[in-house]
Amino acid sequence: MTDPDANLPEEIMWQGKFVTAKRRGRWEYASRSRGIRAAAIVAIDDEGHVLLVEQCRVPLGRVCLEIPAGLIGDHEGQEDEDAVEAAIRELEEETGYRAGRMEVIGEFYSSPGMVSEAFTLIRAHDLVKVGEGGGTDSEDITIHRVRLRDLPQFVADWRKRGHGVDVRIAMLMAPHFLGEDFR
Repeated sequence: MTDPDANLPEEIMWQGKFVTAKRRGRWEYASRSRGIRAAAIVAIDDEGHVLLVEQCRVPLGRVCLEIPAGLIGDHEGQEDEDAVEAAIRELEEETGYRAGRMEVIGEFYSSPGMVSEAFTLIRAHDLVKVGEGGGTDSEDITIHRVRLRDLPQFVADWRKRGHGVDVRIAMLMAPHFLGEDFR
């Protein structure tokens, strides 16, 4: 089935440095400006703990629990940055961990009815703590290292406190994604 609006020209309604509001026929949606993409990282250490980050998200008006992630090619002169390179940089900046190996899982869309943004999901292997993490000077990130088998309760407690939860965390609670060896 094809929506007849899908073939209509795209109209830019508003554009900022990082976000563009667009219209195509009757559909309104947002996209990243300048073709910027994102990398999201599933980082699980050898002891079965997942690395999560907590940061205030202005659109939500509250802190949010997320997997480490960041923009690809958002710095001047790095517009052609590779998703894996960005993931390596973001993982270390946000969590203080470096991966011995990165595995690209694939491209995904977070909310395709409203946002055209895609992200590359990357699995980090062979993690080594190399720094404090916490993000760059403009970020205030708290790192959480949570045993995977405790993640459902951790997320439930997080929600009870009124905090946001990134949908990508749901995949970490699905046994078929990680295999039983992480439980």
